[in-house]
Amino acid sequence: MRDPLFGVREEKVQALRKKMEELGLSEADIEEKFIRSQGHGGQKVNKTSTCVQLRHIPTGITVKCQESRSQPLNRFLARRLLIERLEAHLLGKESPSEKIRQKIRKQKARRRRRRRKASDV
Repeated sequence: MRDPLFGVREEKVQALRKKMEELGLSEADIEEKFIRSQGHGGQKVNKTSTCVQLRHIPTGITVKCQESRSQPLNRFLARRLLIERLEAHLLGKESPSEKIRQKIRKQKARRRRRRRKASDV
């Protein structure tokens, strides 16, 4: 069943709330603003405020989301993006997104070394 507040399945909303709780992030710390989206979409985009801007008041981190033409879905996606940025801010190199970036960087370096070694032979 879909959550009317975010337009996604209840399991996803529960996972989002759990992650927010783990980081100590509450809805009271978030300032939410709805603005008109920009870009493709024509008249529909120009008339409705589907772009969601969230600001975490204690840290000042701001995110915007206009991936979908649905405001509830953008609210959900903006919160996920805010959580990701807060993790990066609080955990630094230990955040999950930074670990993935480091892993990819190591893989590329390994491939580069192998190519260089193969061309030297």
